[in-house]
Amino acid sequence: MLDFIRKKKQTLIIKIVFVVIILSFVLAFALSYIEGRKGDLAYAAKVDGHKISFEEYRNSYDRLRNIYSQIYGQALTPEVEKMLGIKKAALEQLVDNYLVAKEAKRMGIKISKEELSKQIASMPVFQKDGAFSFELYQQLLKSNRITAKDFEEGQKMEITIAQARKSIRDKVVVSDDEALTQYKKENDKIELEYVSFAPAELSGEIKLTENDLNDYLQKNQNDFKTPEKVAIAYIMVDPATQAAKLTVSNDEIQTFYQKNIDRWQGKDGILPLEKVRERVKSEALKQKAAKQSFELAADALYKHIKSNNLKPIAAQLHLKEQTTALFTQAAVPGQLSGEAAVVKKAFELKLGELGGPVETPKGIYIIKVLERKDAAVPPLKDIKTEVERRTKAAKAVELAKNKAESTAAAMKDKAPAGMASTGLFGFSAKGDIPKIGFSPNMMEDAFKLSASSPAPTAPFKIGERWYAVRLKNRVEAPKDAFEKSKEQLKQRLLPQKQQEAVMNWIKGLRAKAKIEINQALIAEK
Repeated sequence: MLDFIRKKKQTLIIKIVFVVIILSFVLAFALSYIEGRKGDLAYAAKVDGHKISFEEYRNSYDRLRNIYSQIYGQALTPEVEKMLGIKKAALEQLVDNYLVAKEAKRMGIKISKEELSKQIASMPVFQKDGAFSFELYQQLLKSNRITAKDFEEGQKMEITIAQARKSIRDKVVVSDDEALTQYKKENDKIELEYVSFAPAELSGEIKLTENDLNDYLQKNQNDFKTPEKVAIAYIMVDPATQAAKLTVSNDEIQTFYQKNIDRWQGKDGILPLEKVRERVKSEALKQKAAKQSFELAADALYKHIKSNNLKPIAAQLHLKEQTTALFTQAAVPGQLSGEAAVVKKAFELKLGELGGPVETPKGIYIIKVLERKDAAVPPLKDIKTEVERRTKAAKAVELAKNKAESTAAAMKDKAPAGMASTGLFGFSAKGDIPKIGFSPNMMEDAFKLSASSPAPTAPFKIGERWYAVRLKNRVEAPKDAFEKSKEQLKQRLLPQKQQEAVMNWIKGLRAKAKIEINQALIAEK
C-alpha cells in the first residue's frame, strides 16, 4: 500500500486522501484550550485569551490554498489569492472552530469512544475491500508522521464541532408563511411604475455661487493639487568605462563560475567552464567593474558629502556634472528615462542635499537637488473652470438623489402623474427588470411589495440613475398549486435557512468574544 502511495503521490486521488487526513488532524488545535497547551510565541490571533499559533494559521492557509488550486486546476497567483481572500478565510475558519468547540463544551456535547471508533472506521481512506483496515490506518498515519493519539484527538474535536453545528441546524424549520412567500416570489407576476432622475438631466437646474466653489475646492484639495517637482544635478559613473581598464584572473573566473553555477545550465546539465569561459569572463568583468564603480562613487561622496557640493565629486571622478529642468515623478526628463531608482531618490532628498550612490543598470549616480516645488493647490481663479465643472457634477448627483428620495417617500401614499411602467414580469435572480436594468436588490424588494405596502422606503441607484418605484399591479399565482408544492418548497428552502442559522449563531459567538488579530503576520503582501 505504501509503495503504491509513493508511486502515485502526485495523483489527484492521493492528494485528496492526504487532504482528508490533514483536514482532520489540524482540527486538534481546538484541544489546546481544553488541555491548556501554549501556542507559539508568534501568534496569528487571540480569542478570549487563547492563542491561535502562526503554525496553525499556516496549516489552515496552506490547506485552503491547496483546495482552491485543485478547483482552479493550477497554482494560484498572489493576485488571485488576494482576490479570494484566502488568508482572511483561513484565519476566520480557525477562530470559528475554536469558538464552536468552546460553545460545544458549554452545551455539554461529549463524544464517546464508540462514536469516535465508528467515525474513524467509516472513513473510506482507511478501508480495504470494503472494511476498516487497522494495518492501513497505522501505515497512513505513520507515513504522514501523525500519531494515533493526535489523529484521534483531532477527529474527536471534529465530531464535537460537527455535532454542535448540527444541534443548531436541527432546530430550524421552514414555516408555511415562508414557503408561501417563496412560492409567490417564484410564480407571481408584478408590474412596477417608476420615475427616474439622472444627474446629467438636472445639471441645468444647478446655480453655483462663489461660496459653493470655494467650499468644493476646500473639501477636494487633493484633486486639484499640482504635483511635487524637483530639478537635480547629477553625475554618473559608467561601469563600462571602468571595465575597459580592468582584467579578471583565472582564479576570479573560476570563483565567479562556481558562485553562479546555476547560470550555466545546458540541455544536458551544467556546462563545464571550458565551454562557457568567455561568457563567464565577460560577466565576471562586468560585476568587478560595477563593484569598483560603486566603491569609487561612494568614496568620493563620503569625502565631500558635508560640503553639499557636487563639483569636487565630479572633479575627483573626472566626470561632467549634468542637470535637469523641474520634473514630476510622472513625467521625468528623457535623460532619466527608465531610471526609477534615481527619480525616487531625487524626491526623497531635501533642497541642496547630496544623495547616493544610486546603482542602476546604466551606472552609479550621485545626485544633488537644485530646486524643489512642493505640491500645492492653485488659487481658485487659476482653476475656476474645472472647479465649476466638478462642483456642478457633484451637486447634480446630490440633487438627483434628493429628488428620488422625496419622490419615493411620496409614493407610499399615492403615485405621482406621468410615471413610466415596466409591464408585467416575473422574478429573476439576476435582477433583470424590464425598461430599468439589472438590480438584484430592487428585484428582491419589489417582490415583497403588496397593496398595503406598495412602495419601498428608499430609491435605487442603477448606473448613473436613481429610481423611485411603486407596485402598480400584482398577478398572483393560484393558491391551490401552492398547497400541492408546499412541502417540496419547504425541503428546498431548509438547507439555506439552516446554513443561515449556523452563520448567525457563529456571528453571535464572535460578537461576544474578544478577538485580537495579529495583522502583521497575516497582512497581504
